[in-house]
Amino acid sequence: MTTTTTSAAELTRRDRAVLVAVAAGRGTVVSGRLLIDGLPCADQFVAARLRAAGLLATQVAGTAQLTGSGVELVAA
Repeated sequence: MTTTTTSAAELTRRDRAVLVAVAAGRGTVVSGRLLIDGLPCADQFVAARLRAAGLLATQVAGTAQLTGSGVELVAA
């Protein structure tokens, strides 16, 4: 079993901002795309990067949620 570990130092400022927005309840997933405050992210790949890092829960639709690791990184 392979586990992806991402530290706060490996995140870009944009990645961290998206995690903070999702943690604040401002993120929504529509058709697999991440929206913040109802608007698509300018970086169309940020959600895929955060999902691959195990920080953003994979969803097709609904409120975006962080994984336990994502919550820990936002709190750090």
